[in-house]
Amino acid sequence: MASPVFNAQRLLCRICPGLRGVCGLHTTSSCASKDHYKVLVVGGGSGGITMSARMKRKVGAGNVAVIEPSENHYYQPLWTLVGAGAKAVSTSRRSTASLIPSGVKWIKSQVQEFSPDKNCVRTDDGKEISYQYLIVALGLKLHYEKIKGLPEGFNYPKIGSNYSVETVDKTWKALQDFKEGNAIFTFPNTPVKCAGAPQKIMYLADSYFRKTGKRSKANIMYNTSLPVLFGIKKYANSLWNIVKTRDLNVNLRHNLIEVRPDKQEAVFEKLDNPGETVVFEYEMLHVTPPMGPHEVLKKSMLVDEAGWLDIDKDMLQHKKYPNVFGIGDCTNLPTAKTAAAVAAQSSVLDRTISRVMKNEKPDKRYDGYTSCPLVTSYNTVILAEFDYNGQPLETFPIDQSKERMSMFYMKADVMPHLYWHGLLKGFWGGPGPYRKIMHLGMK
Repeated sequence: MASPVFNAQRLLCRICPGLRGVCGLHTTSSCASKDHYKVLVVGGGSGGITMSARMKRKVGAGNVAVIEPSENHYYQPLWTLVGAGAKAVSTSRRSTASLIPSGVKWIKSQVQEFSPDKNCVRTDDGKEISYQYLIVALGLKLHYEKIKGLPEGFNYPKIGSNYSVETVDKTWKALQDFKEGNAIFTFPNTPVKCAGAPQKIMYLADSYFRKTGKRSKANIMYNTSLPVLFGIKKYANSLWNIVKTRDLNVNLRHNLIEVRPDKQEAVFEKLDNPGETVVFEYEMLHVTPPMGPHEVLKKSMLVDEAGWLDIDKDMLQHKKYPNVFGIGDCTNLPTAKTAAAVAAQSSVLDRTISRVMKNEKPDKRYDGYTSCPLVTSYNTVILAEFDYNGQPLETFPIDQSKERMSMFYMKADVMPHLYWHGLLKGFWGGPGPYRKIMHLGMK
């Protein structure tokens, strides 16, 4: 039951809308804003759209707004297949307008400043927007510019990246144009979203070269800044077997720092030997860029020392501001940044906010569930699912560390449908998104 003080705040807000800023749980001062929403969502990606749909059902039409500048929304997990020529990039795209839930206000702007002490944000057009509850779902920022020679290097042939809609088709072009030499795939020295994607395209390239009779002329190389091939041992063992069987070369602790596209050279620093670099010529280069939090978040009072949104890893509630919450790639949750993680987080966050709105203690915990469908060919996937502790948290009563055709078709055809028509509608999420599929199949 809500406390008398909390109920009094709510009553005061109804009597005097100008004092609405005090209705949040953090009530230091209010923002002098004419635009006020009970729930304000910053970011219209997977987490933002999902939570705006859930919050609209919770607090009603007209009480939720989402701030997102982009005209288009992309289902980015599909870009692995786009880069390998198995899907068209257009199939990953929907207009943002078509995805904003009915009754939710779309504010087509960028946030320029967070003011959590005043319960408001300021957008790039100077408008101040106040809120009672804030959900931060900003995603992360790609930093191609941190690699010398990029992004201008993408104007040259033989180089691509599956991490941007502007460069994913260049990956497919580089694959098609490959003749003979090194095909290099990189992993940066930063956190990334979908940490399996940098090597998925390597396995697809190997398959493509075999299908087109070019494999004997290709030296396939995976240069990763990490000390391991994959962070979860059960799946890493299977991947190492694939690497050995298919004659793929893995160079650990190699970080791409420069591209010389005019010479078709890539420069890597050896992280275990500071100051030492090595140069490789390439016939094809796939770049996974460094990534990090958005600048507007980094300069706010909402972040940890590394610039990520500082939230409780169990409840997804901000550690300092109890009316602020986070979801997805912008957070400091110690788990892999994936769409599957967003799906799992969304149901926990929904429950947490419901409890907080009733002035009750959150009681549902996020266990760190995330998933990475590791595409290993044009018709096989290893479905990795695991938790905060790096322990497998699997859905199906089979050995998911084995390559399976069924898992490929689930990744390529089933999951996109569930994303557009389930997750973004706020109807799909929970402890393990793939469990929903199994449960549906058993009904």
